[in-house]
Amino acid sequence: MNITKEQVLEALKNVEDPDLKKDLVTLGMIKDLEVDGKSVSFTVVLTTPACPMKELIKKNCVNAILQYIGEGVNVNVIMTSDVSSRKGSGPMLPNVKNIIGIASGKGGVGKSTVASNLALALVKLGASVGLVDADIYGPSQTIMFDVINEKPMTKEIDGKIKIIPVESYGVKLLSIGFFVDTSQALVWRGPMASKAAVQLFQDAEWGVLDYLIIDLPPGTGDIHLTLVGAVPLTGVVIVSTPQLVALADAKKGVGMFQLPSINVPVLGIVENMSYFSPPDQPDKRYYIFRKDGAKKLAEELGVPLLGEIPLVQSICEAGDAGRPAVMQDNTPQAIAYMEMASKVAQQVSIQNAKVPIAKVADVKW
Repeated sequence: MNITKEQVLEALKNVEDPDLKKDLVTLGMIKDLEVDGKSVSFTVVLTTPACPMKELIKKNCVNAILQYIGEGVNVNVIMTSDVSSRKGSGPMLPNVKNIIGIASGKGGVGKSTVASNLALALVKLGASVGLVDADIYGPSQTIMFDVINEKPMTKEIDGKIKIIPVESYGVKLLSIGFFVDTSQALVWRGPMASKAAVQLFQDAEWGVLDYLIIDLPPGTGDIHLTLVGAVPLTGVVIVSTPQLVALADAKKGVGMFQLPSINVPVLGIVENMSYFSPPDQPDKRYYIFRKDGAKKLAEELGVPLLGEIPLVQSICEAGDAGRPAVMQDNTPQAIAYMEMASKVAQQVSIQNAKVPIAKVADVKW
């Protein structure tokens, strides 16, 4: 039996990407196809290393070859990734593929904790990641990444002095906390705070990144409007807790990003402090605040539920110790964060396939 490359490609046209709803050949995801007698080898280039469907796609490729060409074929499928992106509309971050805002309608829901663990989870999945702590009045990422005493270096690049982000656990990090005394109240008017937030992007040398995570301030205000008018966001993740008051504010946050003048895709909602499981009864779930609050809101708004993060004391302790909880391998909280990161990356890929260009918002002052 002589196998041709054409036969292999025809067989693989029957394998669909579950998210993008097109076959792998049409999407250009099949690379380095080699045929040697009864042996077939090729690479599947996914749109993110965090793809939750990786093993399913690999299995479907093997099954397609065996079904449409023959049972005696030896199939070697190599899975790799090249993170998809939308072409931005400005020169500020030319080498950053995707910019993801992490927002909340109100403070105290764990937005910064979710942002830090999302960034680190994406690194663990194989992506290059940066994190901007744009929560100007309450920066906390320097504590969560154990770099509170670090100071970013500067370097002259193309005649301009650029800030070099501090790196911790593989995440490139910049925070206003590096430049101010965090023990003192930061008393800035809105325009000053907004300008400082933009400088974390335009005055920094971020290099090549798959994802840049922005830890936004809680609520909806000047800094949000400034950033969406300066930075081409790929999408935003809304963080809430299950209580009605938090969900009401989360709904307002979603509404702000969906305004026609802003029009930033909402990738989905993360429910933090979702349930409590006693250490000696890990299969038991107690919904202390409310059950399925974010799930029902996500259904109402027509956006995905990206994760349900348990209420675990060690998450707080890990953040305070400067070692995010996702690093506690195989714990319920680490598993929840890793699943959340895969779903966020999945939604980014879907958005990039829908809309080829990310633009800054046309905000009218």
